Amino acid sequence: MTKDTVTITDNRTNQTYTFPVVKGTIRAMDLRQIKTSPDDFGLMTYDPAFMNTASCQSSISFIDGELGILRYRGYPIETLAEHCTFLEVAYLLLFGELPTGAELKNWVHEITHHTMLHETTKQFMESFRYDAHPMGMLVSTVAALSTVYPEARDIDDPKNRLLQMKRLIGKMPSIAAMSYRHSLGFPYVYPDNDLSYTENFMNMLWKMVEPKYVADPVLARALDILFILHADHEQNCSANTMRSVGSAHTDPYLTTAASAAALAGPLHGGANEEVLKMLDAIGSKANVPAYLKKIKEGHGKLMGFGHRVYKNYDPRAKIIKWAAEQVFNVTGRNAKLDIALELERIALEDDYFVKRKLYPNVDFYSGIIYQAMGFKPEMFTVLFAIPRTAGWLAQWQEMLADSEQKIARPRQIYVGQNVREFLPIAQRASLVATEH
Repeated sequence: MTKDTVTITDNRTNQTYTFPVVKGTIRAMDLRQIKTSPDDFGLMTYDPAFMNTASCQSSISFIDGELGILRYRGYPIETLAEHCTFLEVAYLLLFGELPTGAELKNWVHEITHHTMLHETTKQFMESFRYDAHPMGMLVSTVAALSTVYPEARDIDDPKNRLLQMKRLIGKMPSIAAMSYRHSLGFPYVYPDNDLSYTENFMNMLWKMVEPKYVADPVLARALDILFILHADHEQNCSANTMRSVGSAHTDPYLTTAASAAALAGPLHGGANEEVLKMLDAIGSKANVPAYLKKIKEGHGKLMGFGHRVYKNYDPRAKIIKWAAEQVFNVTGRNAKLDIALELERIALEDDYFVKRKLYPNVDFYSGIIYQAMGFKPEMFTVLFAIPRTAGWLAQWQEMLADSEQKIARPRQIYVGQNVREFLPIAQRASLVATEH
């Protein structure tokens, strides 16, 4: 018998079953062979929140949470952040290889020329309330693009799919910038094709009356690095949503909107805003020990520390920590950074946090940088959605090409009432009165 198997004994029947182990997993459907009778449905697994269930095979991103490793298509995130632009990394995620010089030039040109929004889409955005949340505007507008490009429903055509992906990557910063300026009551700024991806985004955000917006190169590069770090992250909540909704063969605009809706939650894309609230609550560097003491006593949460996957220092947090120093050389030092550094220093030396493997994650420093660059907290999740669009589309494309994938349809364990007797409405009223 091969060693790459697992044998299970069903103590209910004394039957034994042997299943192959492939890449550290067994097929959940193999367990359906384990039955107590021919009429038995078969054994299922129960795994709330997919804590230990692989729903797909993927070659896009890889995480080793114990060692603190993140790679895109085999490349360490540190290497990509140091040497690449975001659009270069987006190309890698979608096509599996880093582009040549000629391929990158063509890719950048095509993305740049898909940044413009149809005037009717602009009018759609203008119809939101003056105080509409930028993330709600982004989700709604991306979904509305499904009506602007109805041909996107033809997901079986590779050329058509590629066109829609270019449109989405190109238009996402434009939608994000318009949602931001809408919240401020400022007129929208059209894209400038002479600028890089992040510079153009900054132009659409912050241009006022100057003839030509010139982005600070340090801030533009820092934003580009942040985009790279947020581009993909295995099967997180929003990537799982992209695959789940996409498995119904929904068009990429509606599918991306669904993923962005998942990202909007405070437990996913909104975590860095919670970090800023925590730092504001601490108030000063001197108050850090007292705050950590309160956390250890069970009062409150240490935001920005710990991760479902990482049981080591999040590699993205190390890069962001470095980028923060570059940003503050331009913007001036954010007082929250001193609080954050002291919080990190004490937590990493305290056995309480070390034993629980609570290390800083990507959200711990990103909000501080965004705030220093001039973004309001309500924009943080929107900033996350722009680069993650490339990762979502890579996941969507891979899912469509996977012959094993079908429409997502998890099983459930029914815990409700058994068959009940129907009562006419008059009897229900008297029964309720009797019970109460």
